Amino acid sequence: MSHSIKFFSVSFINPTFMTWKKFSGEPLRQPILDEVSATIAREYALGNKLKVCIGTDSQVKSGTTEFAAVIVFVREGKGGFMYIHQDRTSQKMSIKERMLAEVQRSIEIAYSLCDLLDRYHVDLEVHADINTNPMFKSNLALHDAMGYILSMGFVFKAKPEAFASSACANKVVQ
Repeated sequence: MSHSIKFFSVSFINPTFMTWKKFSGEPLRQPILDEVSATIAREYALGNKLKVCIGTDSQVKSGTTEFAAVIVFVREGKGGFMYIHQDRTSQKMSIKERMLAEVQRSIEIAYSLCDLLDRYHVDLEVHADINTNPMFKSNLALHDAMGYILSMGFVFKAKPEAFASSACANKVVQ
C-alpha cells in the first residue's frame, strides 16, 4: 500500500523540525518521526489497529493567522489521540489562499510520514477543513485542495468527514 507518489519533495515547512506536543500541552521530546514510530510500535503491541488522519485548521485573529496541524491516531473501536503543531503568520491571505495553506501543511506532514506508515501498513487520510456545500466560502478551494491531495497519492476527506481538521485542529485554534 503506497500513500504517496515519490517523484519530488514538497517543502515549505519541514515537519521533522517542527515543534510538536500532545493534546495535554506536553511537548514531545523526540523528533516527530521517532515519536510516530514509537507510537505505532506501542499501539500494535497492545493489539490496536491504527489509522492516521492528518489535518490543519486556521483562525484569523487581529490580523494574524494561527494554524494548528494535527496527526490523529484512530484506534479501531477504541478512540484516539493526537499530536499538535501550532504556528502563525501575519501574511494577509484570501480565504482560498488560507484553505490551500492549510492543505499544504497537511500534505507536507503526510509526505514526511508516508514511508513510515507504509512500513507498518497504517492507513492514512488527509483531511481538509473545506465545505463541500457551495454556500460556504471555503468551498472556493475544494477542487484545488482535492486535486492537490489526490495528486500526491493520499486519501482525501472534506467536511463533514474531515474530523482531523474540522474538529481536532479546530479545537486547538479556537
